[in-house]
Amino acid sequence: MTTLPALPCFCYFLVLFFALLGRPESRAESPPVTVQNNVAYKTGEGWTAYEQARCRLDLYLPADRKSFPTLVWLHGGALTSGTKDDGSVTAVARHFAGAGVAVACVNYRLSPLAKYPAGIADAAAAFAWVKQHIAEHGGDPARLFLGGHSAGGYLTLMVGLDARYLKANGLDPSAIAGLIPVAGQTLTHYSIREERGLPKDRIIADEAAPLYHVSKDAPPMLILYAENDMAMRAQENELLAAALRQAGHTGTTVRMIKGHDHGSVGNDLALPGDEGFNAVMKFILPEKPDRP
Repeated sequence: MTTLPALPCFCYFLVLFFALLGRPESRAESPPVTVQNNVAYKTGEGWTAYEQARCRLDLYLPADRKSFPTLVWLHGGALTSGTKDDGSVTAVARHFAGAGVAVACVNYRLSPLAKYPAGIADAAAAFAWVKQHIAEHGGDPARLFLGGHSAGGYLTLMVGLDARYLKANGLDPSAIAGLIPVAGQTLTHYSIREERGLPKDRIIADEAAPLYHVSKDAPPMLILYAENDMAMRAQENELLAAALRQAGHTGTTVRMIKGHDHGSVGNDLALPGDEGFNAVMKFILPEKPDRP
């Protein structure tokens, strides 16, 4: 009896392995997601060219579901940079949409071209647009969450805690099913301090600070930050949670995400099994188990 040489035999095993890998039942298919890009969330007359260019959002929709919850997501970038089109942002949106939670990724005006409170006003307008229109795309307007990473977390808190911004759009914070700030600043944002000509490290908590607006009537809140976050960021988030509880707010959950830094605590929401992703999913869909 003849035997095959060792190298060809090994090659046969490789061919068989990749053939099995390519069989339909062996592939993990991504859940279907549809995307609608660059939807204007401000309409009508009187908007500046910068607003017309910047005040747009992308919708990431679960293609095979109806009456799904939606997360309005605000990107980071210190209020001076960032975009909904960044690959890390789109990856997060696709991950949530693939898990059954639609995402509206929002661009907003940036400093110094537009100064405080322009970004907050834009975030509120985007939320109001989604509230009005998500049912047209299959979503449940009663399950509308607002969240963001870093500067987006700051904007999330300001819209959810300072009722003036939603009121300007015919809503109040009770329209928000839950707030999900990720590593957000809870003092007056340092870029706003710089707009005022103050030192970046000057500690202020005035009306531009989420801490200034804590209330027992705030929407339910999941506060996430990283084990290795920016200087003082962990303490700011824990202080916000303590202030909310002191005010009588009963819907506050705060969680440190181990093994992450300021960037990865937001970006890794795009990864299967990420602790932060699982926490957010459980907050939005409490009846569902943690994702593997």
